[in-house]
Amino acid sequence: MSKLLLIDDEEGIRKLLSLSLKSDGYDVVTAESGQDGLDLFQEEAFSIVLTDIKMPGIDGIQVLREIKKINPNTEVIVITGHGDMESAIQSLHMGASDFINKPVSDDVLSIALERAEERLKTTRMLNRYANELWNMVKEKTEEIKRRYEFEDKLVQRSIDGIVATDKEGNIVIFNTAAEKIFGYTENEAKSIGKANDLYPEGIAQKIADVFSGKEHEARDIFIEDNTSVVARSGEAIPVRFSCAILYENDRPIGSVGFFQDIREIKRLEKELIKSERLAATGQTVAGLAHGIKNILNGLKGGVYIVNTALKKGAADWSAENKIDYNDTSALPLQSRFLKQAADITAERERLQQKLKTGWEMVERNIHKVSDLVMDLLFYSKEREPEYEKYNPNMIADEVCDLMESKAKECDIELIRNSDMKIGEIYLDPKGMHSCFLNLVSNAIDACVFDSDTQKQWHVKVITRREEGSGAVFEVIDNGCGMDEEVRNKIFSEFFSTKGTRGTGLGLLVTQKIVKEHHGTMDVASQPGKGTVFTIRLPGKKV
Repeated sequence: MSKLLLIDDEEGIRKLLSLSLKSDGYDVVTAESGQDGLDLFQEEAFSIVLTDIKMPGIDGIQVLREIKKINPNTEVIVITGHGDMESAIQSLHMGASDFINKPVSDDVLSIALERAEERLKTTRMLNRYANELWNMVKEKTEEIKRRYEFEDKLVQRSIDGIVATDKEGNIVIFNTAAEKIFGYTENEAKSIGKANDLYPEGIAQKIADVFSGKEHEARDIFIEDNTSVVARSGEAIPVRFSCAILYENDRPIGSVGFFQDIREIKRLEKELIKSERLAATGQTVAGLAHGIKNILNGLKGGVYIVNTALKKGAADWSAENKIDYNDTSALPLQSRFLKQAADITAERERLQQKLKTGWEMVERNIHKVSDLVMDLLFYSKEREPEYEKYNPNMIADEVCDLMESKAKECDIELIRNSDMKIGEIYLDPKGMHSCFLNLVSNAIDACVFDSDTQKQWHVKVITRREEGSGAVFEVIDNGCGMDEEVRNKIFSEFFSTKGTRGTGLGLLVTQKIVKEHHGTMDVASQPGKGTVFTIRLPGKKV
């Protein structure tokens, strides 16, 4: 049974109630005044307190008030006399569990104590449940805290820059990697407010359209594989960018952008290209030696023909000068001389033809050497495009003007198709002129080498703008075309479909210049039907 404190200033009542309570199994401690009761309560723990209301000094109401301050869970039963109903009701308002009237009946007291015991039991159960609930809440709170800290570390220690915004575009997360990319601290970035100035060009507007409902087709993710962002210093940082729209109940509530800094990747790509070019240059040297040897043989052949013709002409001239044309005794020989003179004239013509043939061989092979050396220099040398504002149509017109006569000689129609609205873009005019000239020349040669003589050959030169590209160059021919095996080889060192007429470096140089512009070059071809080369250049219209 519970330990019980009995407070009453009348000794007879204390003894009578003590005996009754002890007989019921209670451990009873008595006090003869309110003050004594409070002193005992502060020294020991009592679950139930019975106190008289009317006592000298500290009355039962004050005792109730102080006990509830010390331990609100203590059950207090007040004992009242006749006429103290108002005080009894007041005690109930102050937290007393029950009240009983004098003289105290054992049955009434037992009922009041049973109620108090039930309340204690209920309180203990509630406390236990509350403690268990508190422990569960504490455990879950710790788990959430650990998870939050883990996610926070995951975000902060991510190698990718992470920028999260609410639906108004205000920055709410700006991790360490983002600080390194943009040059702002997290607080500085949040003070900026909006992420519009951080996202790649055009992305912020697309995200804003999603939030405003202007985007007709709902998009969850935006991806830019090769773009750039502007850092605090003004430097353009190359990044791979992706952005996810965050939803709650099908309503967009924010966004999170991921920025992968690819500066190191770009540097390694340049190093790889450089090393590949050096390796290719090493292979090229061997091929170059073979190619120059063949060209030198051609030069030697031309020189031999020229020297032979010169020596032959000198010998015949000496033989001719041995005849004395004024010697009358030689008159019978005049008819023979005339024949010899005619033979000498014919021989001179043959010598002149040999001289012309030999010199043409020399010139042709000198031209080959020049082309080979220039292509090799172009291919092996590291070169940054010299950008300037230029109209792609002007490059196409210049190349067509240069190749017009060759096309006419070969009975090939050169067709120009230029987009007059293309405008000016930033490109390297000299480099792109070389690319375009090489492709148009190859297209004409593809028609020349075509075995189908029934065709009306043509080469189309096209310039146009395309969404996502600064400019598109296309060269289309209906010549001999290429099969898959040849297409796979055309970008290999010293591979040429022109035999001895080509250096095998032309398309390599073209591909290199296009890559330096961060562009792409595609080729499509079918044997006997022709070939399409397409160059796409990134760039801004100015």
